[in-house]
Amino acid sequence: MIPLNDLLLFSLAALALVLTPGPNMVYCVSRSICQGRMAGMISLLGVVAGFVVHMLAAAFGLTALFLAIPLAYDIVKYAGAAYLLWMAWNTLKPGGSSPFQTRDLPHDSTRTLLRMGFLTNLLNPKVAVFYMSLFPQFIHAEQGHVLLQSVTLGVTQISISFTVNALIILSASAITGFFSNNPGWLRAQRYVMGLTLGALAVRVALDQRK
Repeated sequence: MIPLNDLLLFSLAALALVLTPGPNMVYCVSRSICQGRMAGMISLLGVVAGFVVHMLAAAFGLTALFLAIPLAYDIVKYAGAAYLLWMAWNTLKPGGSSPFQTRDLPHDSTRTLLRMGFLTNLLNPKVAVFYMSLFPQFIHAEQGHVLLQSVTLGVTQISISFTVNALIILSASAITGFFSNNPGWLRAQRYVMGLTLGALAVRVALDQRK
């Protein structure tokens, strides 16, 4: 089994992942604001399904495959970093947006909400890089069944992500109202969000294979 101190460290990394604004948060918050909390929660369930796919891919060895092939690892790593930088630029540029700014979205069916949430997460490079770079550092054959360790880490990350995103979805309207009445805070939030994404992109790009 995974030692408690390692699991706590991994949990902190998972918390940092979910608190860094990205496609998942933007989509779920937008849905919650435009179509209601229930739509936001349904979208979040789609996001969770995407996490399960990432977890299973890591658990059954795709992470090891990428790490064993330098070219494949580097392509995914730099593509993910470039995408994060693009997101940072779209946040920081004049007229950039925040996930807590109200935006008009069509009212979609439950099936569409689930599908869009799933695809948003499945194609999210931040999640792929997270699983690819961190899972191998917390999985050790001498500590027991590798598959069980992988699933433990995956369930931990999914639980943290679901809890935090659910709280954000449920309070999205109140947060949006606050920012609407305090545009200075909205601007500051955009800058913090953009700089965080940029810093994450740099960290990902500079990460070395273990």
